[in-house]
Amino acid sequence: MLIVKSKNLVELGELENAYKISYEKHFNELWSASFSLPIDDPKKYLCESFNVIDIVDDTTNEFIGTFRIIPESTSLQNNEIKYQLEHVLATLLDDVLFRYHQRSNFTTAQNIQYILDQQTVAHWTIGTVDFIRYFHYKFENENGLLAPLLSIPKPFDTAYEWTYDTTVYPWVLNNVEPSTEVIGELRWGKNMGSFDEVIDPTKIVNRIYPLGAGEGVNQLGIESVNGGVAYLDDAVSIAKYGLKPYVWVNRSFENPDTLKASAQGLLDEWKIPKISTSVTGSDLSMLKGYEFDKHRVGNLIRIVVDDREDTIVRIVSESKGDLTGDPSNIVFDLNNKLDDIATTQTDLQRKQQVNEAYSQGATNILNYDYQDNCDEVNPATIKFFLDDDVVNINTCELTFDTTNFRSYSQATKGGGSLVESTSSGGGSTATSSSGGGTSTSTSSGGGSSETSSGGGDHKHVMFTPSAASGPFISRIFEAANGSLISLEASDTTLTTAGSSGTHTHSVSVPNHSHAFSTPNHTHNVIIPSHSHSINLPDHTHDVEHGIYKLPTMPTSVEVKVDGNLVPHTAITGDRLNLEPYLSKTDGKINRSRHEITIKPDAKGRVNANLILRVFIQSHVGQVV
Repeated sequence: MLIVKSKNLVELGELENAYKISYEKHFNELWSASFSLPIDDPKKYLCESFNVIDIVDDTTNEFIGTFRIIPESTSLQNNEIKYQLEHVLATLLDDVLFRYHQRSNFTTAQNIQYILDQQTVAHWTIGTVDFIRYFHYKFENENGLLAPLLSIPKPFDTAYEWTYDTTVYPWVLNNVEPSTEVIGELRWGKNMGSFDEVIDPTKIVNRIYPLGAGEGVNQLGIESVNGGVAYLDDAVSIAKYGLKPYVWVNRSFENPDTLKASAQGLLDEWKIPKISTSVTGSDLSMLKGYEFDKHRVGNLIRIVVDDREDTIVRIVSESKGDLTGDPSNIVFDLNNKLDDIATTQTDLQRKQQVNEAYSQGATNILNYDYQDNCDEVNPATIKFFLDDDVVNINTCELTFDTTNFRSYSQATKGGGSLVESTSSGGGSTATSSSGGGTSTSTSSGGGSSETSSGGGDHKHVMFTPSAASGPFISRIFEAANGSLISLEASDTTLTTAGSSGTHTHSVSVPNHSHAFSTPNHTHNVIIPSHSHSINLPDHTHDVEHGIYKLPTMPTSVEVKVDGNLVPHTAITGDRLNLEPYLSKTDGKINRSRHEITIKPDAKGRVNANLILRVFIQSHVGQVV
């Protein structure tokens, strides 16, 4: 039965005359179908391009799926119109991812939802997602959303299956783990019409070296949960087929237990040869009593053929060529592996591109340079910050040397001004007291001295006029002894007359000394209130440029990291390992601020390089 709907999913009618209805379902690929109508069928006008068809198997009343019409072809000689159909998952081809889109460290479900959010018409919604993977994705100018969507689980290490529910709207998309339950069998002589099988042992893997997130020495392995051994192997397979090792890398794993469990699952699958089988059979589910004997794409079934060991395989495709003419005839392609080494190798280029896009992080070198003067009070201080995105600190090394303290000039320009000193109130100041005493001058030998000779007449004054003199005629004169006499004379002076002639006077000085007595005494000095004015004229100082170094330099230093003393005192150091001294919580280096100080014992200059090698897994700065 075929039900026709418009592009807007409005039901238009049933195509009762449809025939040659066929379908092909492929595991994790776009399904297809077809049907034919008579060229004169009155309902052919309902079958416009991109109208929707629901296919139901009338024999089993099984809903096959929802498809849309794509090219049609008309054959006049056969009097029919043949319509090709594609599954409505192809509606995701109707939109684009324009420009650049990057998805970093989101879950599988979040990435699927992001793609579905780009639909112009929201035909699809997310359903069940069994996987949590934090792969990185980038898409640019994608014509259609289907390819980006299908690429999301491409790097998965385990089997996955896309399933659809188109019986509801919006249609539901699921990404789930395929069932591991064997639900039936294809047995020769019962429901198997033909059997063709290829066994390929060349792709056997019986020893796996699993590696997870990170790179280089930081890459996650299983040694910590596997007794120190870096690999898993199967002794039975090795004994039967020889050693077949393989390095399996999946950076989505950040936990060693999970990595080991997934690797063990792959080993169980890969340790045996790949078996590819093509079988035609009969769909017995349409018969009464066999309703549950239904084999569909994705199911695990048992192959039973006489004279050979039973094998468990998965149906990777199913197809029916004519639902109306030969409904029981069904063709299966079977495989005992879904993602084998052959597939991995043939899809190597795509895998490499995917893993580059999905890289979980990278080792980075953080370099901090420092140059500055310092002394015993002001140390050289190097500050840095470790973000939460830093998964691991590989190294933290300090290289430094200490040189002479230096400056870059000696004088600077300045302007003059009038400067007045501070005023003083003056006062009386007493000197220190002295005890006085008697002092004797140096002695002299005495002697006789003769005055210079003199000649000529001269007078000797006997009396001088007194201030108390009266009138000029009668005057009072004072004698040498102070007595007063009154004389009447016309001269103003009284003198003796006579000539002494030329003569000299002899003076005799005997040996003698002089004694001086100084009593106890002090000296008082009075200083009045005053101030001093200094006139500083306008002027400039020329800058004397240059690099000037102190002639001395430090002899030792003290190095601390986050306050923890490093046992190093030399004024130079090469690649000092500072990791043990970084502040930690429960043994883990704090993702926060850190500080290194280098304090010399005298003025000096420190030139330092701090180099950290860290593994970074970024969770911020998304470009979406």
